[in-house]
Amino acid sequence: MLILTSFGCGLLFGAGLLISGMTQPDKVLGFLDLFGAWDATLAFVMAGAVAVTAAGFALARQRGGPMLAEKLQWPTRRDIDAPLVAGAILFGIGWGLIGLCPGPALVNLAGLSLPVIVFVIAMAAGMIGHDLWRTRRAPAPVQAPLRADG
Repeated sequence: MLILTSFGCGLLFGAGLLISGMTQPDKVLGFLDLFGAWDATLAFVMAGAVAVTAAGFALARQRGGPMLAEKLQWPTRRDIDAPLVAGAILFGIGWGLIGLCPGPALVNLAGLSLPVIVFVIAMAAGMIGHDLWRTRRAPAPVQAPLRADG
């Protein structure tokens, strides 16, 4: 059941991106062009998404628990640290250069456009590279010293 629900949510998200035009890099770049031919449609899409999400969170808080999991998993961290800021900056630079972020890029893979394929491969390589870098930087687990009696 969980896999069907995940599929349905992904399908709904992808359809929303397509209907709103957010899979078109020109629309996104038009929104980011504040001093040129500014296109406000992304602002309306974001406002609609925030309104629906706020209503969904309000309903989720009223329910005792989720339907497809043991418990609700609310975020616990609220701090703003250097990795968050650095990631936001890198995301913004990439988004501003090409007009795609991960969700629309994955939806656009269906069109088999070479630039989108290259973008998704580069995005995946960046994610894998980050995971490898983070694993190498993680401190090794401390092991208890061995006792002489075995």
